[in-house]
Amino acid sequence: MRAEAAPIEVASRLMREAGLADAPRALARLAGGRNNRVYRVEREGPPLVIKCYHHDARDPRDRLGAEWAFLRYAWDACGLRDVPQPLAAEPASHTALYTFVPGGRIAAAEARHVETAARFVGALNTIAARGGAERLAPASEACFSLAAHAETIARRVTRLATRLDPSAPYAEAAAALVHERLVPAWHRLAHGLAPDPAPLPWCVSPSDFGFHNALESDGRLTFLDFEYAGRDDPAKLICDFFCQPELPVQRALYPSFRDAVLTALGLDTTQHRARCDALLPAYGLKWVCIMLNEFLVADAARRDFAEGQDRASRCAMQLGKAGAALDRLHDT
Repeated sequence: MRAEAAPIEVASRLMREAGLADAPRALARLAGGRNNRVYRVEREGPPLVIKCYHHDARDPRDRLGAEWAFLRYAWDACGLRDVPQPLAAEPASHTALYTFVPGGRIAAAEARHVETAARFVGALNTIAARGGAERLAPASEACFSLAAHAETIARRVTRLATRLDPSAPYAEAAAALVHERLVPAWHRLAHGLAPDPAPLPWCVSPSDFGFHNALESDGRLTFLDFEYAGRDDPAKLICDFFCQPELPVQRALYPSFRDAVLTALGLDTTQHRARCDALLPAYGLKWVCIMLNEFLVADAARRDFAEGQDRASRCAMQLGKAGAALDRLHDT
């Protein structure tokens, strides 16, 4: 299937597979997807969503498989209803059908939103659901040791230092930022991370978890986009939550979120709190790397698929964000 067309016949097949008697009347593209294309399915009944997942031989991640498995686990094993309901999937065409979630993005994260997010993580990790959790695959870039954390971030830094696309707009400025600021910052941070190979506890992680992937309607939050989800170190979940730049969370709320999540997981100890604190600046730098993915060929292709915005505008915007994030990291 050519995902850019989002053919209505694929929606028809998925609706039949889901046991729905009516047929789609039209598809309307929804804004906001950074990696995939998402369409609202108009029909006789309540609207649905069809999601067309980006796929590329250079990126082996199974985004559809990860999100589908996570949502089935959340619905079936945990009984959660603050996520979209998974209705039908068609791996051959890299598409899936979900219930439509109404609402809008929050303007700013408040303490009540952070409390809701912590409860959501706790609900995903109940003792009763543990058996289903163990069958989930590792999350994207999952880390089960401190050595894995260091290796994952080092790999991202090295990729930017050695594989920047020279044809990208503002490539010279990006190369200067990487070599003069990013690489030295990582060398300083890496010295503080003792690469201990001992295994760490894991939890079910939504991954890429934050309010950029949430909608609010009538005071209720619904969480979205779990294409990187799976089993992972809870410290990585906590750090990513506070380092993602799209809808930042006040750093003053970090201790309460950290402690609420660790308590829900039975890990509220000085040792685990200290591990989160030590990893936090390293994950701030990892997110700087993510901001600069626009200067890598495969990642730029994914943005072209999902957004269509011209690459020069995206490169300029991401370069500015990365520089500002490095400034904040240095100040911290």
